[in-house]
Amino acid sequence: MSPKPTCAGAERPLAGARWLRAPESRALLDALEAEGKKARFVGGCVRDTLLDPELDPEDLDLATQERPERVLERLGSLGFHVIPTGLKHGTVTVIVGRRRFEVTTLRRDVACFGRHAEVEFSDDFEEDAARRDFTINAMSCDREGYLFDYFGGKQDLFEGKIRFVGDPEQRIREDFLRILRFFRFYARFGRSPPDPGALAACRALAFGLDRLSGERIRGELERLLRAPGAVAALRLMRETEVAARIFPIAPDWERLQELLRLAPEADWLVRLAVLVRGRIDETRARALALRLRLSNRERERLLALLAVDLPDPRAPRAVHERWIYRLGRALWADLLRIAVVEQAEDRALLEARLNELEGFTPPVFPLSGKDLLARGVPSGPRLGRLLEAVRSWWEAEGFRPDRAACLARLEALLKAEDAAAQRQAKG
Repeated sequence: MSPKPTCAGAERPLAGARWLRAPESRALLDALEAEGKKARFVGGCVRDTLLDPELDPEDLDLATQERPERVLERLGSLGFHVIPTGLKHGTVTVIVGRRRFEVTTLRRDVACFGRHAEVEFSDDFEEDAARRDFTINAMSCDREGYLFDYFGGKQDLFEGKIRFVGDPEQRIREDFLRILRFFRFYARFGRSPPDPGALAACRALAFGLDRLSGERIRGELERLLRAPGAVAALRLMRETEVAARIFPIAPDWERLQELLRLAPEADWLVRLAVLVRGRIDETRARALALRLRLSNRERERLLALLAVDLPDPRAPRAVHERWIYRLGRALWADLLRIAVVEQAEDRALLEARLNELEGFTPPVFPLSGKDLLARGVPSGPRLGRLLEAVRSWWEAEGFRPDRAACLARLEALLKAEDAAAQRQAKG
């Protein structure tokens, strides 16, 4: 196995990377290589900086020939902040200034039991790279910026190809999450037609997704929906029967495509909502939230995005002010984005509405239940109904009535109720 860099064209394509030249990185490399063992940066920082040389991520991954116990001992003695996050698997976390480094000892597989493989530590960078999922993630670089690319990842990256390292089925059986990772990376980097062997393996092994935790599925789906090629990737997921393992119904790809065109700033939960809004009831929506292990706050937000009536983008400003008062600005804005898509409006109208109401701050309703209790209304449904009636009137008046006016409105409602009760008693 050749120790030479395998980079066509420029010999040191990453020599100018800001994160590679950063003093924190140099200090850590000096410490890791002090006794003759080599260390290299691997994974996303290498891949992404090849596409954008100005990137300067704060989270970086390194692979080292040094054994984890020695890494922990040496870095600790030199004053580094070291956390043994995965010592059994050869990983420690090192925090230097604003940067966080995941340092992992090179490994080779001895036996594979799905995600939980039995590994041995190694000195061979190529052997370690052969364990990785995709060619674009198997590249590494040394302290001088030389690129080590054993499987053609650089060419794949620039051609927009997502290829598994080695046999796709073997890679997937090692961790079924790699099915979703394939589509996620295709959504982000894919430009060429998808690799036929990868698609066939994803289809054949899609059943393995049923064995994965909701947290892991959610992590990949969130990243996929944030990617520029989300719709293309989701369509491939449908064709390979992968989507059916994630979504309770066939998602609405066209509606998502329109959302990305009209409101590209919409976050991943809004994107998820437009895929299934109007197609699932509350029970299935809650099941989807449970499947993805959404937090309580995320679950309630998703349910609102799926169930709350949509605002009319062309309604008068006062109507939208009432929506903001009732729902909050964030939910109103998200529902407005969905409404623009469903009602085939345009981006200009959406922007106009958002800008028009950017400075609107909903006022505080002047009354509370205590005011009705003080007036002699007992606690219960009648109190809630009266308070809501005054609130609705206050909203319809553009939030202008003050406390005195709201109390006067309450008195009028009470008198009207008393009069109605007297008429009923006489009748």
